[in-house]
Amino acid sequence: MTARIWNFSAGPAVLPVEVLTEAREALLSLGETGIGIMEHSHRGKAFLKVYNEAEALVRSVGNVPDNYKVLFLQGGASLQFSMIPMNFLSSGKTADYDITGSWSEKAIKAAEPCGGVHKASSSKDRNYCYIPKTRKASESPVYSHFTSNNTIFGTQWKAEPDVPAGVPLICDASSDIFSRPIDVSKYGLIYAGAQKNLGPSGVTLVIIRDDLVEAGCKDLPVMLQYRTYAENESMYNTPPTFGIYVMGLVLNWIQTNGGLTAMAERNERKAGKLYAYLESSKLFKPTADADSRSLMNVTFVTGNEELDAQFCSAATKAGFDGLKGHRSVGGMRASIYNAFPEAGVDALIEFCKNFESQHG
Repeated sequence: MTARIWNFSAGPAVLPVEVLTEAREALLSLGETGIGIMEHSHRGKAFLKVYNEAEALVRSVGNVPDNYKVLFLQGGASLQFSMIPMNFLSSGKTADYDITGSWSEKAIKAAEPCGGVHKASSSKDRNYCYIPKTRKASESPVYSHFTSNNTIFGTQWKAEPDVPAGVPLICDASSDIFSRPIDVSKYGLIYAGAQKNLGPSGVTLVIIRDDLVEAGCKDLPVMLQYRTYAENESMYNTPPTFGIYVMGLVLNWIQTNGGLTAMAERNERKAGKLYAYLESSKLFKPTADADSRSLMNVTFVTGNEELDAQFCSAATKAGFDGLKGHRSVGGMRASIYNAFPEAGVDALIEFCKNFESQHG
């Protein structure tokens, strides 16, 4: 097998080797069925067992209360940007949005055709390098939406924003879902594309409270209503079967390795090492404010675009992939989600030190 290199991609991102190994075997035969996982009918007993195990793992790993539905959808977070306001926002009503990066910008833009939108907070004034400390809710929002981690700008909410009592809190958790303990009961709806912390691209996890399922607009096309999926166990149409299977493997890996508490400790340790080096470096510097820095995406620069490009080129040749930062920030970005090995962070720090000794 071709040797694996350090994959710092922001997504689709690194998966546990144990998961990849098991999935490789299942491509030819799921267990002893003689049929590969991607060939099984979504109505058959073999896949229904996979589905039920994946749902149960979401509930146990995330401590999801019984009054929430677990849905496996398609269309990514981008479809949720529209599906949420289409279900819960209408003319004459207002929804609150915290704007902390490109994805929350896209979310609020998708909501505008459905009703009123209100920016409860924004960090755009400093190119989204921080999480706002204050916010102002609208008079009576139908829901409040935020993006928990901002992959492009390397910032992350340390706790949920304070919203008025009774207002459903909705979160795009695509890039830090299950990277730390979460109190699901604080939310009305949580959604996440799987391709960063949960599995391959093509499946979207939605955890939604029962009352919101019922409150959703009934005049929408059937495929845009949450109740459609809730009533049909996410199988109104053919679901992303392979993605659900791999998500189940990843969730089992999380649970086997100590659950969300252990993931949080692991992620804090990995990111802490890298930030500590960057703070001590005379060449590199983090781009996000210290109290807002993401444990998932570490963004940093040298301050010289040509030197940044030289670093990225040298890093690629040395076996570090995906380190080039997004054009909105420039520089470098190391995405170190749950499955990224701590040894890879150590290797990157050593490479940075060597580069600094030559170019500092």
